[in-house]
Amino acid sequence: MAVKKSFEEAAGRLEEIVRRMEEGDVSLEESMALFEEGTALMKQCTTMLNRAEQKVRKLVAGPDGAPVEAPMEGEDGQ
Repeated sequence: MAVKKSFEEAAGRLEEIVRRMEEGDVSLEESMALFEEGTALMKQCTTMLNRAEQKVRKLVAGPDGAPVEAPMEGEDGQ
């Protein structure tokens, strides 16, 4: 079972994987293992970003000009 990393840890590991694969000095087997790890990390990062996005609310001007909290596009406002 894979250990969940923080977003920053996962992104850092992804950068390392890309760098190693771009260098081109890894075997085919290691490249495949790195690709699989990278794919799993991308999925984890995407999930974390999607969850964070759902928590973010955009501010819009209310009737009196003061900022009010509004649901993001696609959210049910009720």
